[in-house]
Amino acid sequence: MDDNLLVSIIINNYNYDRFLAEAIDSALNQTYPHTEVIVVDDGSTDNSREIIAEYGDRITPILQENGKQAVALNSGFAASQGDIILFLDSDDYLLPTAVEQVVAAFKPGVSKVHYRLQVANSQGQPLGSFIPTTTMKLACGEVWRQLLRDGGYVSTPMSGNAYSQTALTQVFPIPDDYKTTADDYLMISTPFYGEMVGIEEPLGVYRIHDSNQWALTYVSGSRFRRFVQHDLQNFALLQQRAKEFGFEVPPEVEMRSFGRLWSRLASLRLEPQAHPVSSDHSLQLIYWGFRSLWKFSSFNWQKRIIYSIWFLWVGLMPKSLAKFAIAWLYAPHLRPKVIDWTLTRVRALVS
Repeated sequence: MDDNLLVSIIINNYNYDRFLAEAIDSALNQTYPHTEVIVVDDGSTDNSREIIAEYGDRITPILQENGKQAVALNSGFAASQGDIILFLDSDDYLLPTAVEQVVAAFKPGVSKVHYRLQVANSQGQPLGSFIPTTTMKLACGEVWRQLLRDGGYVSTPMSGNAYSQTALTQVFPIPDDYKTTADDYLMISTPFYGEMVGIEEPLGVYRIHDSNQWALTYVSGSRFRRFVQHDLQNFALLQQRAKEFGFEVPPEVEMRSFGRLWSRLASLRLEPQAHPVSSDHSLQLIYWGFRSLWKFSSFNWQKRIIYSIWFLWVGLMPKSLAKFAIAWLYAPHLRPKVIDWTLTRVRALVS
């Protein structure tokens, strides 16, 4: 481990005064000593700025008018001095050894280290699940190859990523098109500027609460419609990045990702009248889902069968039953405990 590396932890905040102190404290109390903590308040109207002021010169505050996530990250990055940059959402927090383990994993040529996040409720109590789930291994190595082949890779939300300053310099500032989805912009852009390292154990906590922008505290068509719209935007960005590096994106990449396809199927079934892709229909998405699972995925046969049943169930069952299956897949913390117990027993029998 290179103990001389400076790490910048940039906390972006908007009206999360009830969570902010825990996020700041988690950044200040890291076991790795060479850190700076920058807190960007993006025009909060609650007590956030009073909380920030209490930390004095232990942090670097940036107080600005509301400009959304991308503007906050741009401001924080411009003020940072670190060799490694962590962006921490103010409703999440880091575990004490997070930075120490990230620094140990960094090496020359790495653009990003990402790590699993433990899911907790608004009080910080663990919900027994992780992002990504423990059955999915985080992507590592030359991930740009996987991006071009599959259109995506297994990663984490904003608070689960640490970037090299060198890589970020190539892609910042984040454009306004991604003002509320900076995670997506960085996820797609940074693999082209170096290798990636995955740390499988959780190093941070991802908090789910009612005002969280992306976490599924409930199942609704509007949520999945946003997922689909951003998938379309991300695919366009992937094509742009590939072109910049002289690569080509295979025409069918968008249909290889079963994750994109199940978002589209969920959106279509929940609110068909508002679904962003007017040409979609259930049978077509079921077929594409089967094709992505059995031709392109690396899942074992048990998982392929389970997900194939999911596509059939959601595509063909009445809406109320389809919604139940959608919640089971996207919001494991909402599952009845008996379902998780049954699945565990089934996995034990077939393994």
